[in-house]
Order: sequence, then C-alpha cells, then structure tokens
Amino acid sequence: MPAPDLLSPPSSHWVVQPTPLADALADLDAHDLLLAVPVPSSDPGTADRSGDTDRSGDTDHSGDTDHSGDADATGEALALVGLDLPGVLAAYEPASAAGSVTCIPLVPGERAARAVLLVGVGDGSPAALREAGAALGRAGRGRAVLVTTVGSESTLEAQGALVEGLALGGYDSPRWLGPSSRTPQRPVDTVVLCGAYDQDRVDAAVVRARATMLARNLAVTPSNIKSPEWLAAQARTVARRAGLGVKVWSPRELKSEGFGGLLAVGAGSATPPRLVQVDYEPAGSTADTRRVVLVGKGITFDTGGLDIKPVDGMLAMKTDMTGAAVVLAVLAACRDLGVRVRVTGLLALAENAVGGGSFRPSDVVTQYGGTTVEIGNTDAEGRLVMADALAYADLTLEPDLLLDIATLTGAARVALGRSMAPVYATDDVLRDALVGSGQATGELLWPFPLVEDYRPQLDSQVADINHIAGTGGGGGSISAALFLREFVGSRRWAHLDIAGVGRSDVDRGLLTKGGTGFGARLLLSWLEDMA
Repeated sequence: MPAPDLLSPPSSHWVVQPTPLADALADLDAHDLLLAVPVPSSDPGTADRSGDTDRSGDTDHSGDTDHSGDADATGEALALVGLDLPGVLAAYEPASAAGSVTCIPLVPGERAARAVLLVGVGDGSPAALREAGAALGRAGRGRAVLVTTVGSESTLEAQGALVEGLALGGYDSPRWLGPSSRTPQRPVDTVVLCGAYDQDRVDAAVVRARATMLARNLAVTPSNIKSPEWLAAQARTVARRAGLGVKVWSPRELKSEGFGGLLAVGAGSATPPRLVQVDYEPAGSTADTRRVVLVGKGITFDTGGLDIKPVDGMLAMKTDMTGAAVVLAVLAACRDLGVRVRVTGLLALAENAVGGGSFRPSDVVTQYGGTTVEIGNTDAEGRLVMADALAYADLTLEPDLLLDIATLTGAARVALGRSMAPVYATDDVLRDALVGSGQATGELLWPFPLVEDYRPQLDSQVADINHIAGTGGGGGSISAALFLREFVGSRRWAHLDIAGVGRSDVDRGLLTKGGTGFGARLLLSWLEDMA
C-alpha cells in the first residue's frame, strides 16, 4: 500500500506580484492559466467613489471597506483578455455571494488566459474572502497557474484569510491507491497574487494553512498504519525537520513513571501507548521566557473498549487523535511564524481496543501524580490519557499557560454542531484571547461554563474521583472539562472540545471529508500574538 508523504502536503508556489496585471500576464504562459477577478459589488459607473479603503491595521473593517473601484478594476482586467464587463455581466449574470464562481472559458492560444473566473466576494470581510479563496482553490486544482487580484485592496486580515482559504480549498485528502488508480488532483502549481498584497501576511497565512493540512493528513491516515508507535515516529520526523526537541516515552517508561491513564487505555491493544513531548525554543529565549504547554488527545483508534461503540459510531474513529495532530502541526509551524514564547506539545497516544487486557468499567486507575480514578465507561477514554499529560505538565513543566485540545465528547457536538467548539477556561483573559483568535481565523469558539454545581456528579465511593458524571446528570462536555480541571493544579488553563468541529461529513469550501485540523490556525494565531 503506497503511502503519500503525509508530513509534506502538496501545496502551491506563491508569488506576490506588485506590477500591473498586464505585465504579470505578459510574463506567463497562457496555455493553462486561470485569471480570477472579483464580481463587482455594484454596476459599472454607479459606484460611490468618495471613500478610501483602510489597509493600515489588522482589525476587521468589513463594514466600511470601499468596493467602489471593483467595477473599474474588474473591467480593466477583463479587457486584457478581450472581454467587455457590461457584456459579461449581462450574459453570465455572475453571483456576488461569497464563494460563488462563474467560469468563462477562452479560446486556447488567442488570449492571455485559458479561462476567467468571476468570484463573488460578498461584503469583502475576512470571512467572505476566506470563502472566496476556498472556491478559487477548488477551481484551481490540477491547473498550472492561477493569477488573481481578489483582495488586493483589502485589509491585511482579509488578505490573510483569502490566502488561507485558497490554500485549503486546493487541498485534497491523501489516498492509499494501487498503481493503476488515478491519483487525486494537486493544488494549482503557482498562485500569482497581483496587486498590493502584503508579503509577510501571505507567507504567514500559507504556513498556518499548511499546519492545518498536516493535521488533516495525520487524522485521516488509516489506523492499521497509524498506531501510537507510528505516530510517535512521525512526531520525531516532524521535530527533526522543524528543529524541535523531542522525547518519546516507551511503555516501560510510562509504567515506571506512573502514567496509569495511558497504560489503562492502551492495555487492550496490540500496539502499546506512547507519550511524546515536543519542544520549541525561540531564538534568544531564557528560563524567564513564557512557556505554553499544549496537550493533544491522541487516540489512534477508538472502539469504545469493553463499552463498545455501535458500528456507525466507530467509523470515524481513526480521527480521534486529531487533537494530538493539531498540537504537532502547531509546534512544527512555530519557528516559521516567529513565535516568541516557548511552546511544548504533549501528545498522549493510545489505541482504545478490545482485548484480554482491556480496562473495565469499575476499575480504579492511578493517574500520573497519584490521583485515583474510578472507571465509569471505557468509551470515555480520552480524558484518562489527557489527565496523565495535564498532570505531568502541571507537576513537571511549570507552564505559564496550559491548554488542551481533544475530540472529547459527543455532547459538544450536540450542543454546538459542527460550526464552533466549546472553550472552557479558568482565566477570563485567556478565554477571551482564544475566542478572539478563533474569530480572526474562522475557527470559532463559544465560551462554556465550568459549573461548580456539577462537580459532585464526579464523586466516587471507591476512588478520588469518577471519570464520568453519574447517570442522568447531563452536561457531558461540562463534566468532562470539570474532570480535566482536577489535573491542572492552579495553572491558567483552557480546554477546547473539538468533537463536533474536528470532523467533517462534507467536502466543500475549506473542508474535505474526515479530519478538519480545526484549531491549528487558531492556536498559531493565538501564539503569534503573545509577547
């Protein structure tokens, strides 16, 4: 079974070209070139030209962005390939809704492009340009060159959103194919951004998008390949390539150091658990440089254990290590983005299988640090491996900020669906910063409460704590967060439950079916903003 290079997702070559569009087209081979321009926000000649677009900051200025020049700029671009804007609008009636694309093929060899894409940009906000970019990325798959002016006069935040969308729209999930099968289309070979684009913003957006792709690639890898040992080996490779420190705990070391949660969850599997630590140190850092620890759930396949899942509930469980994949992808991108704080990633890796050694409901497990846990349901295994890693971070690493990300509870999906994720935090400033980064990247978070009245539902008569709430308690995502909080000490801590948003059932826009990599861009944006 040939495997693609999962750690180096195919991506486009990006060129920022500040020269006039006519010069850019003259220098390129038109044989397989797509020219993408925005659908004008108003009819030619009717726009109010009184305002100027503000591009000085990163704030979302979508409400006051001036699109008055759209018609003129689009008309001039179309004229370069022999088209007349009023005629095109009358004949094709292109939609202006964000992400809509109208394709106009051109006669080969006679024009400066093979086809024109008229792209709807909606209100021109970052969210709208992210959708427009995703549509362009999809339209460009398998092509040689995409030249665009979309977003060139937008805010820096909107430009970054366009590039993220374009990169992720061009992404396609890896496949494990035989020699006679047709390989999937690659993203467009070269993207030429023609106009007043900011090079640094473009470069950073590409790095964040590639981090998402890496997380997706790992998430969709079949679990007969993706054992804890295999995933730990990928982490070593990623760390070596990115200049990161790495440490992997073997099963014997996990036992000797008391990682009881990881060992219990992995006991029924033929492939034992691992714990991986990946460390990023910015240039010039010292012991006084702030340290952030990110913990990712890494269940490489989840059968539910002895409390076995139904068939439909098990199908997507190869993606139950998305949290760990996101953490690894974030660490891999820190150096390229110039993150200025120390970042440590902990990947808690295990397979929750059924076997003679499987842990049982009513077992008592001793977590790292000594807390004992009564097992209420073996299908709530993620919080056990996370508890080990969180306790290790608290007791050993002394982080200034501690955050975990996990496809943890079905209750999170029921509460918020697949468009946003709950965020829990012991610190309001931390919570608000994460919510803001989610808004900036389109990976939305909604604050959920740590309800103290629910904590007694985790009381146990035989151990320090039960790892699930009592029957009929409800609030499953909240009780899971309350359980994890028991292992973070007094740290400033946040928990992202991405069970709903971590997987996609559709293939459209920025998303492909399977793992979404949700959280990679959000966390990178959050880390970039730290001093």
